[in-house]
Parts: sequence; structure tokens; C-alpha cells
Amino acid sequence: MTARIERVVTEGVIDVDGVEHKVENNTWIIGDDDEAIVVDTPRDVEAILDKVGKREVLAVICTHGLPDHVGAAIEVAAKDEAVIALHPKDRRLWRETWSETWPDIEMEDEGLFAVAGVELEVLATPGVTAGGVSLYCEALGAVFTGKTLQADGPGRIGGEYPALADQLTAIGARLFTLPHATRVLPTHGEETTIGDLERHFDDWIGGSLTRTAEERREGPLTDGTRAAGIKINLDD
Repeated sequence: MTARIERVVTEGVIDVDGVEHKVENNTWIIGDDDEAIVVDTPRDVEAILDKVGKREVLAVICTHGLPDHVGAAIEVAAKDEAVIALHPKDRRLWRETWSETWPDIEMEDEGLFAVAGVELEVLATPGVTAGGVSLYCEALGAVFTGKTLQADGPGRIGGEYPALADQLTAIGARLFTLPHATRVLPTHGEETTIGDLERHFDDWIGGSLTRTAEERREGPLTDGTRAAGIKINLDD
């Protein structure tokens, strides 16, 4: 069978200072009719497993250790005793959600996962978190960027950039070297392409992101990190 990519959008409600906010996340499933790898599992195990169906789950890959990437990881993996993969620099964040267990695989840069005749290459893309990764599938012309890169630009935590210089370096060196037609499949929002985003890179380097940081902090909450009380230290 030919490998394909499927998306599951899950929703949740979080409370921030007494105000409820709806949060949406993408879960990506790569596979064929027999087997699959699941990328990012924030919540709603039933919705994710409904999309997986009878296929064997080989692995659950977490692009970051934040709650909206790992919240349903153990339950999804339990379906077929699949392995859970996370970069070791995000192990501390993992424990914010799962205090009594650890992931099975510590991902490293340029590692490979295979499913349905295609490979996913691990690209270290730190910045939002120290252990953030993206997953490039050349055969399917797609890169799963987690929170590193989204349709509106570099991803943020609670409207802020924890380590923007590191994030932009990773985007430029690891993502914008991919073919322009490569689909960018993030954990929040709609997809785009490398070519559509790369033309903005000079503006980002020039400071356009930080000039609007205050405006973004006052804007709508797009992830659950701030409410979850997560604090990032990229030296960990």
C-alpha cells in the first residue's frame, strides 16, 4: 500500500485567569492501510485512535515535550505497545505531564523512523524548547514541524519566543534548506510550504518578530502552555 498523511484536529478548553480559551492541535498520522506512526498526541485519545483504525501503531513521536504534544502519548501508544520517542533535552518537560514514566526512545539529530515504505528523518530544531525536533519525509514531500515553524511564522509559547536566535538558526539551517515545494505540517493551524515561508526569513532576521512581540502577548492565546505553568530553560 502507498504511504499517506492524515490529520486529526483535537480541541480543548483551558482556563487562564478565569477566562476560558479554546485550543486546537494537529495530530499527524503517517502510514498505509496496515501500519502507522503518530506524530504529536495532545488530547482526545478516542479521536486519534478512530483515525488510526485497525492499523498497527509502530511509534508515537513527540516533536516537543510540551503538554500539547504529549498529553495522549501513553494511551495512543498502548494500543499496540508502540514506542514513544522524544528528544532527551525535553525529558524534563515530559515529566510535567507524565511524572512517573519516561519515553522509550531518545531521538537524536538525523535519526530515522520507517513506516509503510517511507522514512522520517529527525531534524533537531531547538528554540521553542531545547529538545524540539522536526521530521522530514522526502518521499512524501513533507516536514512535520511541531511548534518550530507554523503558517504564520516561527512558533511561540504563550505569545513569546523563549530562544528566538536558536529557533531562527534551526529554521534557516535545517528547514529552509529543504525543497521549496515541501509541505510544512505544524502542530497548530493550517499547512503551508517551505517556499511560502522562506521569503519572510530576512524580515524575521531583521527583527520583525520582536517588534510585534508585545502585540502578540496581548493577542489571543493559541496554545495551552501559559495556562499549564510550563517554564522553559534551554540549558536543562
